[in-house]
Amino acid sequence: MISSVARSLLQNRPASLRAPTPASTPFLLQQLRSVFIQTDETPNPESLKFIPTGVMVNEDPDGNGFYVTKNDPANEIARSPLAKALLRVDEVKAVYLGADFVTITKYAQGKWTYLRPEVFSVIMEWADGGKPALLDKPEITDTTILDDDDEIVAMIKELMEARIRPAVQEDGGDIRYIGFDEESGLVTVQLAGSCVGCPSSSVTLKQGVENMLMHY
Repeated sequence: MISSVARSLLQNRPASLRAPTPASTPFLLQQLRSVFIQTDETPNPESLKFIPTGVMVNEDPDGNGFYVTKNDPANEIARSPLAKALLRVDEVKAVYLGADFVTITKYAQGKWTYLRPEVFSVIMEWADGGKPALLDKPEITDTTILDDDDEIVAMIKELMEARIRPAVQEDGGDIRYIGFDEESGLVTVQLAGSCVGCPSSSVTLKQGVENMLMHY
């Protein structure tokens, strides 16, 4: 864990920038480990199909697709761990899971040159994990907003999931929500991965996490 995480959280920008890939072509085939991910253009210039060959994406028995946007309720997004991970990518606006493909819709200002490799990485990690892209029930995690969560707890969980956790994970660590004490106003979190025992963890917690939570 390094202090850049704290700076990233305060400046509300990604913790790192990735080098661009060569200009896109109408039809691209890229091999990542043992899975090929093919891309194909759509009539919508803001949408691109990603096709992991030999892998079923959405195995809905009725053939129904799954569509979710970044602005949809957290419990709806949580139905698909794959879509949830893809929506964490900057400038990804919406995700559609078909039987054997994923359609990504970006915001107009987004550039496929930068988005494409990040989407490849997320899909490849999902394919390697062997987990279903769509769950029968939403995945329950430490930041899942529950029915009995009050407004403050819901806001804390949303901030941790959307802004704080992605920045911390960039440096090989993780942060988990443990609880909130209404009387003292204290939020309890747990560090994991490279954050544990890191000399910069206190800086990250103080300058990044605490300041962001207090700001909102």
